[in-house]
Amino acid sequence: MKIKSLKSRKDSLAQTEKQLAVLNGGIFKDGTLPKFKQKVKSSNLKQVRPSRLEILQINIGYMCNQVCAHCHVDAGPDRKEIMTHETMEEILMVLKKNKIKTVDLTGGAPEMHPEFRWFVEEIRKTEVEEIIVRSNLTIILANKKYNDLPNFFARNEIHVISSLPFYKRNKTDRQRGDGVFDASIKALKMLNAVGYGIPESNLELDLVYNPSGAFLPGDQNTLENDFKKALKEDFEIEFNQLFAITNLPISRFLDYLIASENYEDYMHSLVDAFNPSAVKNVMCTNTISVSWEGYLFDCDFNQMLDLKVNTTSKHISTFDPEKLIDRDIQLSQHCYGCTAGAGSSCQGSIA
Repeated sequence: MKIKSLKSRKDSLAQTEKQLAVLNGGIFKDGTLPKFKQKVKSSNLKQVRPSRLEILQINIGYMCNQVCAHCHVDAGPDRKEIMTHETMEEILMVLKKNKIKTVDLTGGAPEMHPEFRWFVEEIRKTEVEEIIVRSNLTIILANKKYNDLPNFFARNEIHVISSLPFYKRNKTDRQRGDGVFDASIKALKMLNAVGYGIPESNLELDLVYNPSGAFLPGDQNTLENDFKKALKEDFEIEFNQLFAITNLPISRFLDYLIASENYEDYMHSLVDAFNPSAVKNVMCTNTISVSWEGYLFDCDFNQMLDLKVNTTSKHISTFDPEKLIDRDIQLSQHCYGCTAGAGSSCQGSIA
């Protein structure tokens, strides 16, 4: 059966308040499991606080050509929310006035935004050192107008990070839809053809692995070796790094956990795997996430729960680095996903 977004299904979990009620209730409300703040405190750790801002992660819209089973954004073809030109201009102004090392563009499929290419080219005119585009790969083949994206990425020296659930067809298509694996392989070959992922090339191509079920990812280095071996042997495909990311219990993955009656077991797994060493490296310490509306969040996951930054500088139009560096990071039980095992961030393992 074709997956639909929670919003189009009018599912109660499309409301962030309902998701937070689940995360704050049940086994956490009755004390069966400690809330994340309690766990941090009991581990003799300092409060999670921001360090120097290095990454501005920008979600330019929820529109996507795919509807993935685990999507924490609840993205899809029916999601029409996209960033306005005015908000993009406000972001560009912030980039010109502040020293920010990396801009990380995400969605949805960010390439579907009608002003995506203009925005990338304008960012490249600033002093930003690195531009990341998180591509689902299949967008490159979704329509002829996207076929030249590999060349566009190369011209602008974009760091491409692409999601590939597995190096085998069945697992990938089960998580992302029929035909996704074959389209992804074709797109990866197109990226390789212009130099991405090739040894000694400066064009970086990284892959992202998310588990397909209610379990934590395996060792990142082992997974990377397995992916590299399989993709090279089967398809002559090369890439740079693989990032293993834990699925956080929000949006469509939370829906899956509840529907499959795995929610409590999964949360127990996350809490049991809590790693104090991962806390100091969580991505919310050096990243600000910007929503398609221009609001500011500690991370992409907080954005999807509408947990705005805890300061008066809540929108890109009122961006104030001094206030943002002096804030308390908004925490809830989904944060266990970033601190379980080897830890997890948008750049993979952190401990």
